Amino acid sequence: MNSDSPDIGHRSARPTRLLTVFAILTMVTGLIDAISYLGLGRVFTANMTGNVLIMAFALVGATGFSVSASMLSLVAFAAGAVAAGRLELVLRRRPRHQWLRTCLVVEALLLGAAAVVAFTASSGIRYPLIALTAVAMGMRNGTVRKLAVADMTTTVLTLTVTGLAFDSTLAGGTNTRAPRRIIAIVAMLLGATLGGWLVLQHDLGWPLLISALSVAATAAAVRPGMGDEK
Repeated sequence: MNSDSPDIGHRSARPTRLLTVFAILTMVTGLIDAISYLGLGRVFTANMTGNVLIMAFALVGATGFSVSASMLSLVAFAAGAVAAGRLELVLRRRPRHQWLRTCLVVEALLLGAAAVVAFTASSGIRYPLIALTAVAMGMRNGTVRKLAVADMTTTVLTLTVTGLAFDSTLAGGTNTRAPRRIIAIVAMLLGATLGGWLVLQHDLGWPLLISALSVAATAAAVRPGMGDEK
C-alpha cells in the first residue's frame, strides 16, 4: 500500500486520539477525587487505595473519617467495574470502539445524574453522590483495565511516576513514554486543582457538570479503531 494512503494516516492518528481521550479522562479523575474528598467528607470515589486506608484510620479511632462512606464507595465502585465487564461481554462481537463509547456514555450519564442531585437537592446528598460517582469510576476503571493502554490508567499515578523515574536517563533508561506519563500527571493535577477550587469557592454541582460534559465529549470523540492500541 502506498505510504501516502489515507488509511495509513487514519490508523497513525488513532493512538494520538486515544491518548487525548485518556488525558481528558485523567483530568476528570482529578475533578472527581477533589469533589469526593473535599466535598463529600474525606472519601474517595475514584481511588480505592485511599478508601482502604481511610477505613483503617476510622477503625482505629481517627476522627473525620467514615467507614460507611468508604465502604459504600468500594461497593459502588466494584458494581461499576462489574457493569463494565458485562457490557464488554454483550458487545464483544462488535468493534471495540463501540464498547468504549458505550461505557463512556454511561459514565457521563451517571456523572450528569450526580450533577442534577447536587444542583437540586438541599440535603442528604452525600451518599447518593458517593454511589453515583463511584459506580461511574468503577465503570471507567474496568474499561481502562481491559484496554490496557500503557501508562494511561486515568485514575492512579503511582506506577506512572515509578515508570517515569525508573526509565529515566538518570536510571540508565530511555524513557520513551515520558511524554504520555507527564501528560497524565499534569492532567490529574489540573483536574484536581480545578475541582478543588470549584468545591471550595462554589459548590459540588459545577465540577460534577464539567466532569459529565468532559466525559460526554470523549465519548463523542471515539472513532472506529480506537481501543485497539497499546
